Amino acid sequence: MSDITGILDAIRRGDSKVTDELLPLVYEELRRVAARRLAQEAVGHTLQPTALVHEVYMRLVAPASSGWESRAHFFAAAAEAMRRILIESARAKQRLKRSAGGERFELGEHDLIGMPVADDLLDLNEALARLEKAEPEKANVVKLKFFAGMTLAEIATALEISPATVERHWTYARAWLHRELHA
Repeated sequence: MSDITGILDAIRRGDSKVTDELLPLVYEELRRVAARRLAQEAVGHTLQPTALVHEVYMRLVAPASSGWESRAHFFAAAAEAMRRILIESARAKQRLKRSAGGERFELGEHDLIGMPVADDLLDLNEALARLEKAEPEKANVVKLKFFAGMTLAEIATALEISPATVERHWTYARAWLHRELHA
């Protein structure tokens, strides 16, 4: 853990040589988080955990985004990057679906099994944006839980708050999002 913090400090100071040392230290954790998150996606989702981790990492080591204050801040940024990548993917699928312009054909009941539900993810993203404006701390818990696949204990560690507070934030955010999504 201290190695990660030291490397992040060096990157923040402008030492770009150490970015190569960061990936081996965070790769397995990011891959585990990506696999957990993608396991929640609909069957047939084309994005693989390894590809998601590499895309997240490329965004995180971009020169404009290397101002992490701590390990927790880095993994929160990773969760946000995963969220954005998944939302971009859902929007692209939605665009393809709406602009298909091909021939019409009948779908049977069994043909719908495993089709991605991009609209649900986009609805969640919009509701989460509203929650973020009203309750940013609670929105951070949702991002880390839903998009990064972290446990409540991992979130408490990452955000440096008590597990009881994370539990309260998660309970509130779930109820709030449920109300927003089912209104």
